[in-house]
Amino acid sequence: MSETGSYAHQPVMLEEVLELLPTDDNGFYVDGTFGRGGHSRALLEHLGPRALLVGVDRDPEAVSAGRELAGEDPRFRMVAGRFDCLDRVVPESGRELNGLLLDLGVSSPQLEDPDRGFSFRNDGPLDMRMDPSQGESAAEWLARAPEKEIADVLYHYGEERRSRQIARRICERRREHPLARTGELAELIAGVRGTGSPGRHPATRSFQALRIYLNRELEALEHILNQALEWLAPGGRLVVISFHSLEDRIVKHFIREHSGRAPRGRGGLPAQNEPPVRLAPPAKPRHAGPDEVAANPRARSAVLRMAEKVAA
Repeated sequence: MSETGSYAHQPVMLEEVLELLPTDDNGFYVDGTFGRGGHSRALLEHLGPRALLVGVDRDPEAVSAGRELAGEDPRFRMVAGRFDCLDRVVPESGRELNGLLLDLGVSSPQLEDPDRGFSFRNDGPLDMRMDPSQGESAAEWLARAPEKEIADVLYHYGEERRSRQIARRICERRREHPLARTGELAELIAGVRGTGSPGRHPATRSFQALRIYLNRELEALEHILNQALEWLAPGGRLVVISFHSLEDRIVKHFIREHSGRAPRGRGGLPAQNEPPVRLAPPAKPRHAGPDEVAANPRARSAVLRMAEKVAA
């Protein structure tokens, strides 16, 4: 996600979303990652008078922004919660679901607010929770987690090659005093990894891993993909924008498995079974174009995949 702040009018891959998601101008759609509403507002401009768009987000500030939009446009409703809530949202709507949009990751406002603790560039409390009222903060978890568990999280969720060394240093540091600030953690990681590659902060992978783990982001993604399989109407579309390989891998495997095109080394569906989801054009993933990347650097790693449910 990357709207608002300095990117207020640049939701990632907006033209592609507007092209691929709506199949019925007066249909029912869910924006599962509302953020500050960049995609939702643009979709409402392109939808008809009988359309319904539901925004979902667990960030309190995003929920507040969504409720403001709901007051402006009767075709929009805002739901507070994790995006894997289609089992509740769709029945409550009383309508068939024509499309689901997921713009994964952390939003620009979250990154730009030091108090949220997502950024290694701006010092702030070491929090990283999408909803600050739920669960443990990063500081609380790092103060109690075993060294091996920390290393495993950094490796599996951030693909950090020096996860063991970083975990060891964290545990050594907390014997003196617990890590409480993003600047402290970023400095510690840089001390282990060095300066890193040009244009990439050495703490990038570790901060990503902690955020994904603490917010159970991959678990939520797997849940909502399966919910989409159940709740999308025939011809309904799933559009997912991912920003790193772990997310994209889950989406890619899901689409391939349920279109009868399993990834290498994994079994496909039995030939006699009609696949409930098929890849729809474009079959290949899309990436942000050079003009968009130049205007919004956060779009450079975006990968968009789309799947369409097969009509019975």
